[in-house]
Amino acid sequence: MYKGLRVVVVMPAYNAEKTLVRTYQEIMAQEIVDTIILVDDASSDQTVAVAEKLKSVKVIIHPQNMGYGANQKTCYKAALDAGGDIIIMVHPDYQYTPKLIPAMASLIGNGLYACVLGSRILGGYALRDGMPLWKYIANRFLTLFENIVMQAKLSEYHTGYRAFSRQLLQSINLSENSDDFVFDNQMLAQILWKGFTVAEITCPTKYFSEASSINFARSVRYGFGCIRTAIQFRLAKMGIIRSPLFN
Repeated sequence: MYKGLRVVVVMPAYNAEKTLVRTYQEIMAQEIVDTIILVDDASSDQTVAVAEKLKSVKVIIHPQNMGYGANQKTCYKAALDAGGDIIIMVHPDYQYTPKLIPAMASLIGNGLYACVLGSRILGGYALRDGMPLWKYIANRFLTLFENIVMQAKLSEYHTGYRAFSRQLLQSINLSENSDDFVFDNQMLAQILWKGFTVAEITCPTKYFSEASSINFARSVRYGFGCIRTAIQFRLAKMGIIRSPLFN
């Protein structure tokens, strides 16, 4: 716990057997996490078998692959049902270090922010850490576009390392979001729509063969989804359209 607040880590998992234990051990080493909820999206490897042997891990299984966004919907519902006051998403592929959990929890637990993002861009080390150049360029373009259209000042919208307060998760309608990767972007747009403050901290990342990554074709589809979300946000703000994402 952190100052009497229950800390729940959610892990959207797909074929993470090779990196799960390493990620888990580093999470538990932070000594503030009460529960880990792992949602397996019909992995074809031994992710579930490995997870079920780990202490303090609740495993939820999707019988068929439902998508990254659908996985997160299950994660956050389960975290709220488990009484989580501070909910932190950590990918089990060990791309983002769990050593930032105490810092992220403190920003929420002290009432400073309702959302904290682990940014790969702050600090300027993304390319040095191994982010492919084409992904870096796409990240910067999309972030610039979204900041202009949604009138925000985030360093990136595309990190998978995120922490939320219970109040925030109860205030946004995640069920209307995509079941695919653009869920992440839609969720941040909803957070900005509701007027929640967002903090960012520098996050070192690792790029290696076991780390999950979407291919170029899905990245292009994700990019257009981000652009569409930002435009919907602006048109809804102007009262030109009504969108179930922003109500």
